[in-house]
Amino acid sequence: MRDLVSRDELALLSCAQMAKADAFAIAGGVPGRVLMEAAGAAVAAAAMERHARRPVVVLCGPGNNGGDGFVAARRLRKAGWPVRLVLFGSVGSLKGDAAWAAGTWTGAIEQWSSSTLDAAPLVIDAIFGAGLSRPVDGEIAAAIALVNARKLPIVAVDVPSGLHGDTGEILGCALEAEMTVSFFRAKPGHYAVEGLRRCGSLLIADIGIPAQAVTEIAPRAWLNAPALWAHLLQRANIADHKYTRGHLTILAGPHATGAARLAALAGRRVGAGLVTIAAFRSTLPAFQAAEPGNLIVEADDGAMFAHLLGDERRNAILIGPGSGAGDRTKDSVLAALDARRSVVLDADAITAFAADPDLLFRSVRGPTLLTPHEGEFRRIFPDLGGVAGKLERVRQAAARSGATVLLKGPDTVIAEPDGRAIINVHASPGLATAGSGDVLAGLIGGLLAQGLTPFAAASAAAWLHGECALQFGGPGLIAEDLPALLPRALQSVSSFN
Repeated sequence: MRDLVSRDELALLSCAQMAKADAFAIAGGVPGRVLMEAAGAAVAAAAMERHARRPVVVLCGPGNNGGDGFVAARRLRKAGWPVRLVLFGSVGSLKGDAAWAAGTWTGAIEQWSSSTLDAAPLVIDAIFGAGLSRPVDGEIAAAIALVNARKLPIVAVDVPSGLHGDTGEILGCALEAEMTVSFFRAKPGHYAVEGLRRCGSLLIADIGIPAQAVTEIAPRAWLNAPALWAHLLQRANIADHKYTRGHLTILAGPHATGAARLAALAGRRVGAGLVTIAAFRSTLPAFQAAEPGNLIVEADDGAMFAHLLGDERRNAILIGPGSGAGDRTKDSVLAALDARRSVVLDADAITAFAADPDLLFRSVRGPTLLTPHEGEFRRIFPDLGGVAGKLERVRQAAARSGATVLLKGPDTVIAEPDGRAIINVHASPGLATAGSGDVLAGLIGGLLAQGLTPFAAASAAAWLHGECALQFGGPGLIAEDLPALLPRALQSVSSFN
């Protein structure tokens, strides 16, 4: 099956991996002081580009993040900006490159006071970096609360202080920046929900670390973008026919018939050659009177659905949207997994196994994707709620289940059992509407039918789903609008091929 390509510029580095990148540069002859000077210079340049000259307060912490702040303060003062510098801690406690950077600052070094903010300054946040290991408390917590309450403009260094770069969790409290300047490559925490809320616009600055460092690190997480998968969407074979483009089969339920219809439309729009809806006999007229391009067959129970899978041309299966969470759905899921086709399990197909998740996991044999929202995720992975960070939670879920897992949200995470992961933030609040998830499931199923791996299909579908809402859907967007917007979303990807 066709899978993603790795793109180094989209790599997301953990705090430990970023330390390795720094070490790689230093071992290659780039002194740590040069890296720190470049980092501080990038922060100062970003502040000056974004704001007209105004009073600045640089808040420095006791580590290398504070060292970057000293450099930024020096650069801003040299450019003629009125700068005050506050150090949480003592100069004597600074070490290494941070101590060097402090030594290059010739201005006053102040202690924190609420009066520091009286001039409504631009705040440069260089207190804590991405690897903070304990909750923020005491004087620094009070300072963060006051800066946030004053709603001052903040340019954060690396991450807003209090945000963990790996997990995106808030450790006690965190600043709310209008802009964050980080270095070399972004971190997973930048794209977690709290990172999206608190980082503001994100600038990744080149500070002189060689690009070869990414190859040496061999990252396992990337930011979702068409460069990873656009080549898989090409349809250049003149000999193609409907069966070469794949046959998606969807199990429909007794009541929420619209869910299967939305999924079917999305599967067809994204390129599947055929889409069949397997429905109860009682609902056949409703489906037959709807979209004429959908094929409709009867499947009143799991045995009838399993019989359909005797046709090997049914190479992709979607179960869950409106299917119901009873025995019919459970039996159909087990039949689909036993057939070793490409399978997407969404919504009710996940909930059906809430009482026995291990049965589901033991049954995974072929290419399988689970697409839960947070509630469904908790039903089959109840013990993973205490794992720090969404990225790690999804990685552990994929490893346990043997399936690719897509956990929905503004920071959708897609993870493979081998640990590879994608974070998708190409989305819109407009997708928070009934039926939107059914469209996403149909998109994934349609791409699986065309031969993509679950990892690639989920990544491409998540981005395309968001593109429809971001670029073409304004106020009033509903799920029914999304399939019709897909041709333009697909066209927007063609420039990446």
